[in-house]
Amino acid sequence: MSSGKTEPKTVGSMHHVIIKNNMLILQESCVDSSASLVVYTPVDLPALNMAMSGQDTSYIPILPSGFAVLPDGNRNNQLAEIKAEGRGSGGSLITVGFQIMVSSLQSGKLNMESNETVNNLISSTVHHIKTAMSCPSTA
Repeated sequence: MSSGKTEPKTVGSMHHVIIKNNMLILQESCVDSSASLVVYTPVDLPALNMAMSGQDTSYIPILPSGFAVLPDGNRNNQLAEIKAEGRGSGGSLITVGFQIMVSSLQSGKLNMESNETVNNLISSTVHHIKTAMSCPSTA
């Protein structure tokens, strides 16, 4: 589906997936010549039902997360050299962003358990992205 008159080669889509524990994942993705972007957020189904019935939505946390995959910038300069060496078609850069509600500590510091959870989430997400893109595994 086209996202506008000024960018006819942009393709975007909106998906939703219901997961366990009464959660809904809303996801939007967009692909154009400069990047691929995926943004998603979990939404509590009971809270969503309350919002749809016209009740107060101010307490519903919408914390979007996502990632962008961009060309590495060397594509035009080194593409012939990369192909000549049999190294494929260049690389990509990935940017991952999360908004996570961990606690309401007054100090503003994460405890070790929260810190480990965030690190595991980032590592797992990057691993899943690399697997989906058939990237070679690195040590």
